[in-house]
Amino acid sequence: MMKKMNIPTSKTSLVLFLCQIISALDVPLDSKLLEELSQPPTITQQSPKDYIVDPRENIVIQCEAKGKPPPSFSWTRNGTHFDIDKDSQVTMKPNSGTLVINIMNGGKAEAYEGVYQCTARNERGAAVSNNIMIRPSRSPLWTKEKLEPNHVREGDSLVLHCRPPVGLPPPIIFWMDNAFQRLPQSERVSQGLNGDLYFSNVQPEDTREDYICYARFNHTQTIQQKQPISVKVYSTKPVTERQPVLLTPTGSTSTKVELRGNVLLLECIAAGLPTPVIRWIKEGGELPANRTFFENFKKTLKIIDVSEADSGNYKCIARNTLGSVYHVISVTVKAAPYWITAPRNLVLSPGEDGTLICRANGNPKPSISWLANGVPIAIAPEDPSRKVDGDTIIFSHVQERSSAVYQCNASNEYGYLLANAFVNVLAEPPRILTPANKLYQVIADSPALLDCAYFGSPKPEIEWFKGVKGSILRGNEYVFHDNGTLEIPVAQKNSAGTYTCVARNELGKIQNEVHLEIKDPTMIIKQPEYKVIQRYGHASFECIIKHDSTLLPTVTWLKDNEELPDDERFLVGKDNLTIMNVTDKDDGTYTCVVNTTLDSVSASAVLTVVAAPPTPAIIYARPNPPFDLELTGQLERSITLSWIPGDENNSPITNFIIEYEDALHEPGVWHYQTEVPGTQTTVKLKLSPYVNYSFRVIAVNKIGRSQPSEPSDQYLTKSASPDENPANVQGIGSEPDNLVITWEPLKGFQSNGPGLQYKVSWRQKDVDDEWTSVIVANVSKYIVSGTPTFVPYEIKVQALNDLGYAPEPSEVIGHSGEDLPMVAPGNVQVHVINSTLAKVHWDPVPLKTVRGHLQGYKVYYWKVQSLSRRSRRHVEKKILTFRGNKTFGMLPGLEPYSSYKLNVRVVNGKGEGPASPDKVFNTPEGVPSSPSFLKITNPTLDSLTLEWGSPTHPNGVLTSYTLKFQPINNTHELGPLVEIRIPANESSLILKNLNYSTRYKFYFNAQTSVGSGSQITEEAVTIMDEGKMVQPLYPRIRNVTTAAAETYANISWEYEGPDHANFYVEYGVAGSKEDWKKEIVNGSRSFFVLKGLTPGTAYKVRVGAEGLSGFRSSEDVFETGPAMASRQVDIATQGWFIGLMCAVALLILILLIVCFIRRNKGGKYPVKEKEDAHADPEIQPMKEDDGTFGEYSDAEDHKPLKKGSRTPSDRTVKKEDSDDSLVDYGEGVNGQFNEDGSFIGQYSGKKEKEPAEGNESSEAPSPVNAMNSFV
Repeated sequence: MMKKMNIPTSKTSLVLFLCQIISALDVPLDSKLLEELSQPPTITQQSPKDYIVDPRENIVIQCEAKGKPPPSFSWTRNGTHFDIDKDSQVTMKPNSGTLVINIMNGGKAEAYEGVYQCTARNERGAAVSNNIMIRPSRSPLWTKEKLEPNHVREGDSLVLHCRPPVGLPPPIIFWMDNAFQRLPQSERVSQGLNGDLYFSNVQPEDTREDYICYARFNHTQTIQQKQPISVKVYSTKPVTERQPVLLTPTGSTSTKVELRGNVLLLECIAAGLPTPVIRWIKEGGELPANRTFFENFKKTLKIIDVSEADSGNYKCIARNTLGSVYHVISVTVKAAPYWITAPRNLVLSPGEDGTLICRANGNPKPSISWLANGVPIAIAPEDPSRKVDGDTIIFSHVQERSSAVYQCNASNEYGYLLANAFVNVLAEPPRILTPANKLYQVIADSPALLDCAYFGSPKPEIEWFKGVKGSILRGNEYVFHDNGTLEIPVAQKNSAGTYTCVARNELGKIQNEVHLEIKDPTMIIKQPEYKVIQRYGHASFECIIKHDSTLLPTVTWLKDNEELPDDERFLVGKDNLTIMNVTDKDDGTYTCVVNTTLDSVSASAVLTVVAAPPTPAIIYARPNPPFDLELTGQLERSITLSWIPGDENNSPITNFIIEYEDALHEPGVWHYQTEVPGTQTTVKLKLSPYVNYSFRVIAVNKIGRSQPSEPSDQYLTKSASPDENPANVQGIGSEPDNLVITWEPLKGFQSNGPGLQYKVSWRQKDVDDEWTSVIVANVSKYIVSGTPTFVPYEIKVQALNDLGYAPEPSEVIGHSGEDLPMVAPGNVQVHVINSTLAKVHWDPVPLKTVRGHLQGYKVYYWKVQSLSRRSRRHVEKKILTFRGNKTFGMLPGLEPYSSYKLNVRVVNGKGEGPASPDKVFNTPEGVPSSPSFLKITNPTLDSLTLEWGSPTHPNGVLTSYTLKFQPINNTHELGPLVEIRIPANESSLILKNLNYSTRYKFYFNAQTSVGSGSQITEEAVTIMDEGKMVQPLYPRIRNVTTAAAETYANISWEYEGPDHANFYVEYGVAGSKEDWKKEIVNGSRSFFVLKGLTPGTAYKVRVGAEGLSGFRSSEDVFETGPAMASRQVDIATQGWFIGLMCAVALLILILLIVCFIRRNKGGKYPVKEKEDAHADPEIQPMKEDDGTFGEYSDAEDHKPLKKGSRTPSDRTVKKEDSDDSLVDYGEGVNGQFNEDGSFIGQYSGKKEKEPAEGNESSEAPSPVNAMNSFV
């Protein structure tokens, strides 16, 4: 048998350790051999040279080594022996040299700072580790400092110094603000390599109080914070532009030394306005393409993995529109020692020669020194076989005592390298490592390689023999390799047999046998051939093979050297490939590949697909129905059905569907039986007893189903006892004293014979009772009376017929009928959580009193009365259902400061049990709802009257009201907020000393002892002085009214806002989804006549203004009059009506001119007289010469009156209207006119007619009053 070499997992580390062996002797990686050979120690794991530790955690200094026998370990600290037995805080891990210093149990890391070195020693030598410097990490606090604010002129440069405390290792620096957000950096503002924050030029937005430098010490996971730095930028106009100046580095030149392999970082940060752009070049050379990176907005040049070739002068150039500046950094790359040839382990036989070579380079060039077993070689024990020549040790005629570990140290001012390499002198008899009786199998006429892996010291000689007693193999027909392998270049059948390998040296001899078998080659005796196939034809390639009978071949087909497409058209047979319905994409080379475990052969052929000759159009249709159905092989439970397919009609039949009719139980009804593939015309069907079968077949193709075939002959199967029992057997009581057993009856063909009946059996569960049974027929339920209430029953229903019973049925568990629960839940407790939520608890009722399936508990609760109003009213009870056996529930949505009652009832499948005694509980006070209304009336020059209604839901005892108000200026800005606390029993308030002609916004809410409720808001305007008009803040169209006739309607409106003359009217049939129809209004009129309307039709209408996006009035609906026998005259089109309207308009214009003249002559109104009498200091700035307030311009006073610039007489602006209309001019009369002078007697629902304060008879009439008087 063939044997495989496996290396056990447990030996892996040893194998990896010896992978590094390069010696005069080749030591094979055989795990068993490696375990037996003596080896000097080798360090396999150690801590880094510079080891910074966390002072809060235990210090672990690693030192692991391998050797045979296992080495022992010792340590030095600062060059002297470190006795760990004398320090209770220090332990060494078992079978290891790793030290653990217990800091977490009282030790101090600072006490163990120093240089440590580990030595691993056994009888063949000693290996040493690197010098490991242990240093605890440090994260010192920032020194306390007083930072003065930085006052900087706009455009100047600025440097904010970080100067973090010196830590070990150095901290990571970043800048953030008080909100712990990183400060944004750019070409103008960036952080330097030293952590300082540089501003190339400061801008006003740089002003802030919280520039904070943070230092993150990763080892201790701490962050230290510098005191915030304040920067205040002051502006001078104009800001002077500045040419670039370097902030860092200073001067024109500097130097930089970096070590080989490190990252070179060069930095240039410049000041200037505009912000300078940085560019880098290398003088006399190019920047290395793949190792150069630019960071920090090109202010930092980064070159990774530097070498001596990167030395040179690097120039940074800072440039803006005013000039440039540059700086040259002279870079010198030095090098710590690095290996050219590190010493390698040496394994020698006694008497052999060898060398250890240690070559290193660096800048400056390192010095080489040797140690033997950790001791300088100059003072180490002498070895006559050893000679040191600089970086080489030469060994001559070594003996076993020459085994040792040598250390090579290469050092210069930038560091050192230390390498261990052992010399292991071994005297070992020969060993053969190839498994005995290993079997080799090769194909005839191919090479055979027979292994003989060996080891010995001195190196053994290898000889090969054929057969156990054969002669030694020699001659040109064999090749003998140095590793012991025998090669037969051309193996023939007669080469098979047993071969013996012999290894011998002066210490012994050993031999091993292997076996060679020669196999016949695999051949393709019929190869695939070139094919030319018409499109949609079939292509077939053959591949017939011959192979050795002991080998198992596998055949794989490839297309164009790749796997075949995943397509069902490709059919792979035992020795062929068939492609159905070939297409153009099937063109290509097809290859048959035959593989065995020893060889592989292949053969290829090309397929060319050509276009098929033109063919007549193909008509695809459903297949014709099958015919000639025949029944054969009739048995009691099966029969064979065969048929002849009908015409496919150019679409292949994919499958056949077989249906059956049971003429005995369901005549004329066809049922699905089965279906078979379209290539099958015979099927064996399973039958049921006592069924009179007829069969029919339906063919199916891609177009659809055929008509059913003619039915087959009938076949009546013999009767038998039932095969199955009824399904879905249940037992559920309908009354407390019965059990209703139900089931799904068997269908006719399931009866298996005549006389189908059911045996119904039941017995009470968990009671030692006999089964009670009854046999019934033609029913699907049976009622058992006189049962106890809600007890479990075992139930089963068995089918039977005249020939016997069905198999024994399985039992199901049912229950007799439920009754209403007997008792109510007890110990009902209510815990009020807040004013709207309570938690109710109760004790569960005993399950035996439930008398049914426990479905849960219902909590009935209702409000009895409000504690604030003490009024009772009928409130419907609310019900919450809690499923299962819960004993508590939450009652949400309660009304605050109210008295509630509740009771709890248990629920089962029958219904609810008795209610628990009513439990009364009260909810605490809550915050009230908003006041029911807020109305602002009686506006005067300096006062407003507020009236309000108490909250609809006080939710407690009202303690007060809070009124807040503030003025709104013409730019919609809010003025200072005034707050007034009002007793709860008040319902109105007069606000005095207000500014005249000023809009105010009011916020009003109520309070209980719990807190404030939601607020209601309103806006109102104090009246203006002497008829002065105030433009509304927002334009609006309002009070759209209609006067409809049979076929036309007069639409009128009011417009408030800036001058705007282009109006339009949109209308349409009410309820219709059709687009609005649009009519343009000529001039600045505020009325329009819609003509051509349909009589008796409801219309919708709205008014808008051209050029004001989204500015329309609310919709209005009107209905035209019914059609009349004689058409009415359109009064709006009559000449006399138009003349009358023109006369009215002329009179109105004359009255307006008179009013303006009268006012300009200094006519005074009672309001003005009152202001003069009171001598209100706020009114003193009035200009006496023009009668206007000082805060308004003269131009405003002489603007013409605007149409419809009036608000309701109470000066109240509702929040929901969102309009900022002007206050009415005059006495507050609400009458309004259309442009044609017709009076519109429709008022806003919010308006009320109220007389003005003072003596009305002495007041000059306003223009509106004048118009009303005229009408």
